[in-house]
Amino acid sequence: MSSIAKKASGISPSSTLAIDAKFKSMKAQGLDVVGFGAGEPDFDTPQHIKDAAIEAIKQGKTKYTPASGTLELKQAICRKFKRDNGLDYEPANIVVSNGAKHSLVNIFMAICNPGDEVIIPAPYWVSYPEMVKIADGVPVFLPTKEENDFKFSIEDLKAVITPKTRAIIINSPSNPTGMVYDEEELREIAQVAVEHDIYVVSDEIYEHLTYEGKPVSIATFGDAIKDLTIVVNGVSKTYAMTGWRIGYTASNVALAKVMSNVQSHATSNPNTIAQAAAVAALDGPTETVEMMRNAFLERRNYMVDRINRMDGVSCLCPHGAFYVLMNISKLIGKEIAGCYIGGSDDFANAFLEKANVAVVPGSGFGADSYVRWSYATSMESIKEGLDRLEKFLAM
Repeated sequence: MSSIAKKASGISPSSTLAIDAKFKSMKAQGLDVVGFGAGEPDFDTPQHIKDAAIEAIKQGKTKYTPASGTLELKQAICRKFKRDNGLDYEPANIVVSNGAKHSLVNIFMAICNPGDEVIIPAPYWVSYPEMVKIADGVPVFLPTKEENDFKFSIEDLKAVITPKTRAIIINSPSNPTGMVYDEEELREIAQVAVEHDIYVVSDEIYEHLTYEGKPVSIATFGDAIKDLTIVVNGVSKTYAMTGWRIGYTASNVALAKVMSNVQSHATSNPNTIAQAAAVAALDGPTETVEMMRNAFLERRNYMVDRINRMDGVSCLCPHGAFYVLMNISKLIGKEIAGCYIGGSDDFANAFLEKANVAVVPGSGFGADSYVRWSYATSMESIKEGLDRLEKFLAM
């Protein structure tokens, strides 16, 4: 039998999708399970966006587009950046991809030479390290602490920069912590990036799901940092369009051209009909966005309050996204319902098997003393899941 490539075999599966698959399998068997795994809004895509897709089909917009996206969508993205972030971009700066995940893969393929280092603050989104490895880069983890709101200090950042450092990833609001970097913190990071001439991969996919204050893009602090910043965004979280698979980047023109070339050989253009829908999303009314944000805020407050009133677990109040990272460190080394809890994987498996509740182990995020809950689900499910947590902890 022929061997498998070493690089490919070294890529770990997504723990978020793995727990969600197990949850769906149990549900398909008729089991009464409650899931808090996958990070997608439980709301439907707004009607005006669906109507735009239907109209595109009726008009025969079903052919190839340029590999990096239609001019119409790129112009809408430029309007979004000007309106929401005060950033001036031209269509030549924009690359539209098959979801923000695809955008990130394009980025690392475009900027990483073999052995180049990419700094990844931990806890991190599960796919960042694997994407860097796919591009022959080396993930360098920058640990953060809960008592510091899961944020690194400038001294921490400087300590891990080496001559091989190519980029740092900033995910604000963050998956899985929900933390948000403020303007002063981002200015300091920008100054270090410019001093050391390293790229900033600014993942802003949750920017419209911020609950206290207004999100700030690091690219706004002058031409030097803007030229080094690759902004990543998309329509999936803000507009409940996860399955439509439209993400995009804004970068300097030279990088955008390279990413477009990479994409042209990997996938060609993103879905043509979804691109038309994305124009309607970006240019359309925002009432549904605010409605979803308010619903997430109510759910966040309820979940955080309930968790922090239970013995053995705790959490910070996230300021963005729709996740709560629950601290289970007091439970490690103990038994619950006859199951030994050696870390987050043991907790998540026991919780699913004994209480029929799916949460994501923190091991995949570089945070084995935590599990992640998504509150992108109904309040009814949240109440039921937390009731089961209370009973599970008492087993």
